[in-house]
Amino acid sequence: MIRDHFRVLRVDLSSGQKIVTDLDGRNRVAGGSGLAAMLFEKYGALDRPWNDPGQPLIFAIGPLTGYFPLMSKTVCAFKSPYHDQYAESHGGGRSALSLRFADYDALVITGRAAVPSALIVGSRWLEVRDIHYLWGTDLQVAGKVLRRMFPGAGHRTILRIGPAGERQSPMACITADTYRHFGRLGGGAVMGAKNLKAIMIHGDGSFALPEGREYVKVFEKVHADLTATDMMSKYHNLGTPVNVAGLNAIQALPVRNLQATTDPAAAGITGERFAEVALLRNAACAGCPVGCIHIGFVRERFQEENRYLYRQISYDYELLFAVGSMLGVMDCFEVLKLIDVAEKMGLDVVSPGVALAWATEALSRGIVTEKETIVPLAFGNSIAYQGALQHLALGTNEFYQLLSRGTMKAAERYGGADFACVLGQEMAGYATGPTFFVSQALGLRHSHLDAGGYAYDQKPKGKSVEEAVNFLVKDEKERVLLTSLVACLFARGVYNAEVLGNCLKSLGYLRLADNMDAVAGDIQRLRWRMRIGTGFRPEEVSIPKRFSEVTTVQGPVDRQSIEALKAAYAQAIIGLAEESRGESSER
Repeated sequence: MIRDHFRVLRVDLSSGQKIVTDLDGRNRVAGGSGLAAMLFEKYGALDRPWNDPGQPLIFAIGPLTGYFPLMSKTVCAFKSPYHDQYAESHGGGRSALSLRFADYDALVITGRAAVPSALIVGSRWLEVRDIHYLWGTDLQVAGKVLRRMFPGAGHRTILRIGPAGERQSPMACITADTYRHFGRLGGGAVMGAKNLKAIMIHGDGSFALPEGREYVKVFEKVHADLTATDMMSKYHNLGTPVNVAGLNAIQALPVRNLQATTDPAAAGITGERFAEVALLRNAACAGCPVGCIHIGFVRERFQEENRYLYRQISYDYELLFAVGSMLGVMDCFEVLKLIDVAEKMGLDVVSPGVALAWATEALSRGIVTEKETIVPLAFGNSIAYQGALQHLALGTNEFYQLLSRGTMKAAERYGGADFACVLGQEMAGYATGPTFFVSQALGLRHSHLDAGGYAYDQKPKGKSVEEAVNFLVKDEKERVLLTSLVACLFARGVYNAEVLGNCLKSLGYLRLADNMDAVAGDIQRLRWRMRIGTGFRPEEVSIPKRFSEVTTVQGPVDRQSIEALKAAYAQAIIGLAEESRGESSER
């Protein structure tokens, strides 16, 4: 049934209270990113710390979830332990369809459980179960036990954290159904602060599809574009790891803590190399016919039993950059081993990889010693990095405790801020130039997917600062609409404005379809108001010196270009937030 209101389940872990609330706002915020920001504005506390029990952990889906392919993402929103500001992280797996079939547009969790617990949600039931015996277990062990406890597949999702989340590390992620993650900005720590080891959502309900031919016609067109054309073939075939060779060729691949932007040895971790020797199979999120999840394998020998175990590990470009080229590890199987360690610990992978790249250079410069690093960090030393990832997750000593809070936290204590590869959070894998550096440093999620700055950098020279800022603001707005509906951003080439309008109209969302551009602008401004309201000061963001020491496809990076673009983009962001305040007061 199509509805103009949101059906929101609120769970207070402290009091045990469970409330289902109907909220207006569909035609103003659509769902997903917009709904999450609206719910944070309603239930969050801008001036309280991230780990205050009253702060909400929000999971939200959109009006197209369950109705069209690749509308398969869930938006997770919270106050981040990384910087104590409003944050979003997007994940897939079965999470979105499980919420849809449980008949909720959003799940809002507040409070703190008395003991380590699992929250179990269905369309007609809810339970908070004591699972203290799983506290301290790694993700692999916890996953096996939880799947036995809550059998069934289909529309059932299990979200869980590892030791890093239990320790409330800002680098802790939330793992969704083994191969997908709410990765950046510390969602795993938020679950840990709430004493939640796991959230299990049973999509045990059902909903009717629209009657009439129009919906079928639109669905068939979208499905054909996704599967019968070349629009999505990149993601199915080699997947995002195809970027390794491409970026390496144009001097845009971060190598050894961004001391270089290309290296012939990167041939050992390209998408082609993985497909040749390490790819086991493809998988897909629920509701996706593309299958962009690439799963490799590592072989582990148990000498005392004279047997081998093959472990399946998902990989994508960001992971190959973070624990591959950034650490100088250029063998695909060694990279998979590092991903495996991080996954077991419940780490984000990207932030720890970039943080350890900084730590390796800091050790080589004598800024820190092996007393701090415990293991002999050196570019290319996979065995040392496997140990360091465990130390980072567990916070073995003061050094790793600081480093797990963010590379800049460690640099403030030990020095070395100039070569810390931090753009708001640890950088993503695109050393393309000023537009990307600025867009990630100031972006709402500090993500390469906030806006296409990495693509803009590769366009011909001669663009002005004003043109770059206009591009970033416009591109962000277009992506915000997609993350509010909620689409996988890999499908943005298929879901253009016309197609999205047709999808919404076929479901009966006529007003939303006719006002998509205005709604996207409202959501964009609301999100920035939440971010700035929780302390973000874009004009004060600094970009480390290392980013102006590299040579990219456009040549050497000019520091003045970075600073001019950063100042102009900061003012644009402030302007968006101020517009939102005005709209809010008028309402």
